[in-house]
Amino acid sequence: MVQIKTPEQIAKMREAGLVVAAIHAATRAAAVPGATTKDLDEVARKVIAEHGAKSNFLGYGGFPATICTSVNDVVVHGIPDEATVLTDGDIISVDAGAVIDGWHGDAAYTVFVGGGHAPELVELSRVTEESMWAGIAAMKAGNRLVDVSRAIETYIRRQPKPGGGRYGIIEEYGGHGIGTEMHMEPHLLNYVSRKRGKGPRLVPGFCLAIEPMVSLGTPKTKVLEDEWTVITTDGTWSSHWEHSVALTEEGPLVLTSPDCGRAKLAELGVTAAPDPLA
Repeated sequence: MVQIKTPEQIAKMREAGLVVAAIHAATRAAAVPGATTKDLDEVARKVIAEHGAKSNFLGYGGFPATICTSVNDVVVHGIPDEATVLTDGDIISVDAGAVIDGWHGDAAYTVFVGGGHAPELVELSRVTEESMWAGIAAMKAGNRLVDVSRAIETYIRRQPKPGGGRYGIIEEYGGHGIGTEMHMEPHLLNYVSRKRGKGPRLVPGFCLAIEPMVSLGTPKTKVLEDEWTVITTDGTWSSHWEHSVALTEEGPLVLTSPDCGRAKLAELGVTAAPDPLA
């Protein structure tokens, strides 16, 4: 069953989304050479407390931290710790969430630590982020879930990879419904699978966390012994971007973007729904 939200419930999710946006801003500023991933987790904890919110990551399935910090070849679910020190040239994906009055927000971004990053890494992050926005732009009433998957995959496949070859669209992980729980139906693939069919039709009140994960090599991953950390099987570096999005009567509303996604969607010819908290 897909949970369809009322406008009032979407407004609550927007409140949670703004907390996530604040976590992103604070951790992005803290992701500097010499910082540990544990430092970033402490920053996120403070932001959540300051906003009177709760963490939806801490304790989820036994997860021991407030955010996920995935460095270089770690795709997703990296656990913050004092031993992982960020160095010049690293890339890190920070996945964060928050709960307000039982309603969830969830989003991720990739940031470059220091400088001197290879052009293929800069392009990897750009392609991953832009594919997310392509998926968001496909959140239109009357479309089906597969149309979001197709938009993400099509964008990635059309981008030339520096040095040749193809980007690896991570197969085992994808987006998801979100609302009164962080992970809900439906599961959103970042590629089209005939086995999954077209999926449900998108209607106002439909909410998705859209999150492509892309590597410079393989689409295959493995989980480390901590039972959380997911890495690429070939050691290639990866990028992860995510926003929580609500489909409203007036179009898509990017719940975890400070401007509701207005500026970016305008570039794609899509009008974002107005902020319900404005």
